[in-house]
Amino acid sequence: MERHNNFDLLRLLAALSVIFSHAFLLAENSQDRDPLMLLTGGQTILGLVGVFTFFIISGYLISQSYENTASPLVFLAKRALRIFPGLILCLVVCVFVIGPLTTQLPLSEYFSRSETYLFLLHNAVLDVDYNRLPGVVFWPGNIGGIVNGPLWSLPSEALLYLMLFGLGICRFATLWVGAALLGVGVACLWFDPAGDRFGSTLWLLGFFAAGMCGYRLRARRLIAGHWALLALIGLVLSVPARMFVPAFAVCGGYLVLYLALNRRLAAVPAARFGDLSYGLYIYGWPIEQTVIWASGGSLPWWGVFLLAVAIAVPVAFVSWHAIEKRCRWRSRDAKQTMPASAGVPRMG
Repeated sequence: MERHNNFDLLRLLAALSVIFSHAFLLAENSQDRDPLMLLTGGQTILGLVGVFTFFIISGYLISQSYENTASPLVFLAKRALRIFPGLILCLVVCVFVIGPLTTQLPLSEYFSRSETYLFLLHNAVLDVDYNRLPGVVFWPGNIGGIVNGPLWSLPSEALLYLMLFGLGICRFATLWVGAALLGVGVACLWFDPAGDRFGSTLWLLGFFAAGMCGYRLRARRLIAGHWALLALIGLVLSVPARMFVPAFAVCGGYLVLYLALNRRLAAVPAARFGDLSYGLYIYGWPIEQTVIWASGGSLPWWGVFLLAVAIAVPVAFVSWHAIEKRCRWRSRDAKQTMPASAGVPRMG
């Protein structure tokens, strides 16, 4: 199996971009100074592009995972083990460490409130709208009490896993179906149905479908400099056309896969010390909130970012080595169906 790729590096950068972007939102209660907000004339923020990148990569890697897993039920087990163990540990940290540290209530009252444990139970089953803990207000403001905002994308991720599972069972996980889903996803980005769980899933569908299509095209000279240049030009032109987000599903999707799979680029061992991207993503926000609370809101955005990353990296390291890595599905029944020339990344 070919391991020359930069998926680990891109996921790590995507996670850091989310933390970076949230530093503006949480420290300034505004996203107006987010670099990508300025570059695109207010169309999107860097953190959302990080989420888009996660979903593009996920569409590619999860398509590979389904095809290389002999049993569909094992596929579901692998996906569940990738999401839930790390998530539950993060929720336990939020409820039993961050909550008691930051709550305005006496600890006896905090631990006697049913809402404390309902936060853990609701979010553990991806009911992420339940996003506050009793008495926890990190800073005065509309989102100052939200404990872990980035969890909003996890239900959509899980639903897209189930979609791919259904397509695979029905033998519909083809390039043409992926292209149709990409078209639907781009249309949903144009009409912007994001808000509830199903609407947000439709909003992210195009990025996941772009990864699915990339996987189906992997053996057809997908990676080429002239296509990358065309995609970059399309993305640049989408800014004045006010279509940056829909264009990112197609043009950005290609560029992400180009950077990940181009054999002329050095493969950076970004996971040398573990795959920290998921841990950084789910711990970044609560750590940033806690940093702001501890500083009394006096830190500038860059101070919040740097201090939060300094804390989040070792936390993500522990999460990976203590929980996530140990909960990966290990099976000997994987189908070896892919040619070595396909540029396949390693999968857990």
